[in-house]
Amino acid sequence: MSDLLRRGGDSAPRSPHRARPLGPSTRWRPVLLLAALLAAALVGVAITAERPQAGTGPLAADPVAVPTAGSPSPYSAPAPTLSPSPSASSPAPPVLRLAGAVPAAGWSTFGYDDRAGAMLGRSGAVQRYRVAVENGSGEDVRAFSDAVQAALAGPGSWVDGDQLRLLRVPAGAPADFTVFLATPGTAGRMCLAGGVDVRVGGRPYTSCRAPGKVIINLDRWRTSVPHFVRAGVPLSLYRTYVVNHEVGHQLGHHHEGCPGAGRPAPVMQQQSLFLGGCTANPWPFLGGRRYTGRAL
Repeated sequence: MSDLLRRGGDSAPRSPHRARPLGPSTRWRPVLLLAALLAAALVGVAITAERPQAGTGPLAADPVAVPTAGSPSPYSAPAPTLSPSPSASSPAPPVLRLAGAVPAAGWSTFGYDDRAGAMLGRSGAVQRYRVAVENGSGEDVRAFSDAVQAALAGPGSWVDGDQLRLLRVPAGAPADFTVFLATPGTAGRMCLAGGVDVRVGGRPYTSCRAPGKVIINLDRWRTSVPHFVRAGVPLSLYRTYVVNHEVGHQLGHHHEGCPGAGRPAPVMQQQSLFLGGCTANPWPFLGGRRYTGRAL
């Protein structure tokens, strides 16, 4: 502690001697002290300017989300904006058919979906169904079962008339019918045993309904039909059609004809064989009303 502070005074003591002239270093000391104080003040201003105050600045206006694992940091530099290529801006074309060979025959045994489904429809009698896929077909029973459920749920399906409800039940539960996905060889034998010959050109081609059985031909499930492919009809639409067509037979409906060129084909038209001037349509109800053609 300095003498000044020890004495508690606020000024320097008087000296009995004559004041000596200031040397060069002593003359510049006040100037250097003033410059140091000014520099410190400027640094303080700069630091204050770089730190946003509460409620101001972009950080306060845009709260920062905490990044999760694998997400970019919110403080990272923005990625450069690139002009999208024509292929990136246009939607991908629909899948018309699946590539690869279709197994001609499976093991003639079936795996069943073990899940119960939601009740489809608002009112009417309940028809219970199971779903099964042939072992050795290379198809997943749950994926097929979900596609069947979507086709029967609509909107536009058989339950839209408010006179029917459909309920998927698991394997082993009592059911009114079963929807099978079978390889061509197995589908041909199952259909023939039920009184339906599905061969075209000597090979099992179409799907069918036998008593208590809706049998979907794996060949059609994977590759659709040539006239649908030529017309650019998505495979998903064909799949919805073939489920609703064959379930329609199970519900007691018969084949119908095209009502006029350019009009939608009735779901009970044999669209797997021909469109007859109509356009592909997978639904029995259109615009909330049952859509039909001439009975055949």
